[in-house]
Amino acid sequence: MCLAVPGRVVEIEERDGARMAVMDFGGVVKDVCLEYLPDLAVGEYAIVHVGFALQRLDEESARRTLELFEELGLLMEEFGDPWEAAANAGAEVER
Repeated sequence: MCLAVPGRVVEIEERDGARMAVMDFGGVVKDVCLEYLPDLAVGEYAIVHVGFALQRLDEESARRTLELFEELGLLMEEFGDPWEAAANAGAEVER
């Protein structure tokens, strides 16, 4: 499943002609393209899908969404190690 996940901008830089950010998704840090939100600033939150920041989001909404995703196990599903997930899925099938 692919989710649009809220994240907080930690750092912004220009890379190969594109505005990029390092974003924190509840403890998971990923690189994100900011070309759709060129005025997004460090400390702000945005909804991110497939590596692109798509919509600015207020901090309270972002935190509530991240907490809910974590409760449901969706953050690990979205950002977890695919090899570990495949190994665990195989172990569950054997039971």
